[in-house]
Amino acid sequence: MNPYQHRPARAFWRPAVAEADPRTVDALWTPKFGLDQDDPIITAGSCFAARLGRPLIDHGRNWFNAEPAPPGLTPEERKARRFGEFSFRTGNIYTAAVLRQWLSWAFDRADAPTEVWEHDGRYYDPYRPAIEPDGFSSAAELFEARSVTLAAIRDAVTEARWFIFTLGLTEAWLDTADGTTYPACPGTVRGTFDPQRHAFHNYTFAEVHRDLTAALDIARAANPELRFVLTVSPVPLTATATDDHILVANGYSKSVLRGVAGQFAQECDDVDYFPSYELITGAPFRSGFYAPNLREVTPEGVEFVLRHFLSALTGQAVATGPARTASGTPTTGGDVCEDAVLDYYGPR
Repeated sequence: MNPYQHRPARAFWRPAVAEADPRTVDALWTPKFGLDQDDPIITAGSCFAARLGRPLIDHGRNWFNAEPAPPGLTPEERKARRFGEFSFRTGNIYTAAVLRQWLSWAFDRADAPTEVWEHDGRYYDPYRPAIEPDGFSSAAELFEARSVTLAAIRDAVTEARWFIFTLGLTEAWLDTADGTTYPACPGTVRGTFDPQRHAFHNYTFAEVHRDLTAALDIARAANPELRFVLTVSPVPLTATATDDHILVANGYSKSVLRGVAGQFAQECDDVDYFPSYELITGAPFRSGFYAPNLREVTPEGVEFVLRHFLSALTGQAVATGPARTASGTPTTGGDVCEDAVLDYYGPR
């Protein structure tokens, strides 16, 4: 007699993975807490998280867009200006440090920086460099737009029931002048790289755990009823600033993030972990949900993840169609992703 004799089939690799039809692999997630049909859900994080909002709406869930596009914009303009990707227009939030920053600024735990990047008479926000392709007309307009986003963050966090946050990276670039973390390396998406001011940092497990703890504590203080669902993006790093091979660097980053997410789910009653990472990268799927570049997740992959998510919530099988953008058009895997810009600088 031993503890393994009465474990279910899903606890063993051979029947649950090696011998299973990949299309029928299920029961990877049992939600820790319930979600009523009309409960507001907010999403933020990496570029993979940007592909969740519209499908949630399509399946009758209340995805809360706290910062909708102003009237009069075409679907193309809304996409270019990054409206409707996440529940607020921050652009990608790859690291726990950047999430902590945005929540700290929104809830007056810290003053937002005043740094502005200027190019050809246009002004760009260092902390969301891709949201306005043509920049702002003035620094004042930039700060006014940021204040709208900070208000949207406050509205989203205080009104939501679930906060789905997708962790993406451990590698980041810091401003040594004030200690803030940039969402992208200066000089890639926008701005100019200054080696005297901009420093690379690869966050450790302890640092990610620290920053995520601070971020969630701010959100909890604003909304004690808020529940958190952490995921890890299955999208690999585009490039690494470490001396490691990109495969090794990616393994470190995703392992740290997965470990942190798992520990939060074990430690906190109000935090759950959803295995979107395993559903795309797992051995039985043989990289079949990746585009030919082995980085972008295909619409079929997003659909597969959403089917597992919704089926677990409802307790019944859910049919999904191709994942769609916030403008309603099917995604092709080419979503706006600041990290992907780094591929431009690689050898050909």
